[in-house]
Amino acid sequence: MSDVSDWWRTSIIDMAPGRIALRGRPIETLIGQVSFPQMIWLMLRGTLPSDAEAQLLEAALVAAVDHGPQAPSIAAARMAVTCGLPLNGAMASAVNMLDNVHGGAGEQAVELYRDIRDRLEAGEALPDATAAGLAACRAKRGRFIPGFGHRFHKPVDPRAPVLLGLVDTAAAQGTVPGAFATIGRAVEDALRQEKGKAVPMNIDGATAVIYAELGFPAPLARGLFCLSRSVGILAHAWEQMQQGGRNKGPTPPAYRWTFEPSSEDTANHPTHREP
Repeated sequence: MSDVSDWWRTSIIDMAPGRIALRGRPIETLIGQVSFPQMIWLMLRGTLPSDAEAQLLEAALVAAVDHGPQAPSIAAARMAVTCGLPLNGAMASAVNMLDNVHGGAGEQAVELYRDIRDRLEAGEALPDATAAGLAACRAKRGRFIPGFGHRFHKPVDPRAPVLLGLVDTAAAQGTVPGAFATIGRAVEDALRQEKGKAVPMNIDGATAVIYAELGFPAPLARGLFCLSRSVGILAHAWEQMQQGGRNKGPTPPAYRWTFEPSSEDTANHPTHREP
């Protein structure tokens, strides 16, 4: 049976009849004893965080739960419900939209911060490391720097300063080193000098600071964002169920899209005009 039992290997759970142990800890010793953020940390990393670390993680998760029906993922969840999907289907449809453009900026910002940190550890000065990190980020991802600026919240995303303040407090208390908060602010300063105006850190940039400070790899920043945004997705899907509605698209039925005939259509089917 070794070929069967070795088909999957995991250090996450040991389970048998009458026994469930997560990361080596019996589930009955965790229930009622650890918070949900602590449980997330335990499952992902195999250890329990300190209370201060868990509180900082929780702050990041709370800050990103929702951004309204204009967010594609939230809109998708609500539309899915009006098409008859149950909650799990609506949530799956929405989470699947959290890709590089809508949902990936936190992961990308952690990558940027870590690149700058590596350059600092190699002996570069902070301004030089920041400039080189921004150039490498643009070469890979284009002109938009993930985690900075916001199309709605101007001049400041109200979530970011609160989160950075919590990081500053945690750094002062020795909970986190504070290096990534310094890097995030250096990026903000560099963008301000480039543009001649403020390009403030947004929710993705601020939560990326927290995830980097807490030692989470960049891909987990996206996974944690998915966990956070799933709360808003669930709330909107449930609300839409209560409101009802059938086959609601992205705009009310009275509005139409712009039809643009292709050049081939125009050539093959010229508009008929009466003499």
